[in-house]
Amino acid sequence: METRAIIVAAGRGERMGAGAPKAFLPVAGVPMVLRSARAFDGAASVSAIVVVVPADRVDETRDLLRGLSRPATVVAGGERRQDSVRCGLSALPADFDGIVLVHDAARPLVDAALIEVVAAAAMRAGAAIPVLPVTDTIKRIEDGIVRATVDRTALGAAQTPQGFLATLLREAYDAAFRDGVVLTDDAMAIERLGRPVRAVPGSARNRKITTAEDLAWAEDALGRGGDR
Repeated sequence: METRAIIVAAGRGERMGAGAPKAFLPVAGVPMVLRSARAFDGAASVSAIVVVVPADRVDETRDLLRGLSRPATVVAGGERRQDSVRCGLSALPADFDGIVLVHDAARPLVDAALIEVVAAAAMRAGAAIPVLPVTDTIKRIEDGIVRATVDRTALGAAQTPQGFLATLLREAYDAAFRDGVVLTDDAMAIERLGRPVRAVPGSARNRKITTAEDLAWAEDALGRGGDR
């Protein structure tokens, strides 16, 4: 089954405070969006890539991605993440019925091994996401008061890429937009349909870069791995 990737890189990255879209900030000299795209370019199952960026970054991104071996389409995104994912879906061929992997460019240390695991699980189950176990003690708080301790053994921290049958993802997104739902991730759209989403082990290295501290961690991780 053919697999295509959508890399979402249209966010403003306001929490980073860098004055530029976060996905274009360099990690060890390479923009996050390019690092993410290279990972999918190196995954054997991925046949093509769609990258969704701010409208004023489309031409710049096309130049960045010229060295990829896979066909790469660059399109303008929307105001919200879910708007950008929908733009990416619209850029796929209308008759594409394979697997779609949706990834946040702000996770630039994703690797081909995790991409392949998610793609394979999505082929088997129709929908799959990588998750990490929750290690902190989780409290439920109301009005500033701790009300309960939540059983963390039943919890998982979701990552990307998240993989889905293209037909299922389109159906789920159409329903979410019709119902005016704000999506925190793509799997949430599938869950709303009552369809199962397979969880596979995520990677601690596949950390989302949100703050300056996260960026420093990523550069240090690359230095330790010798893969700058």
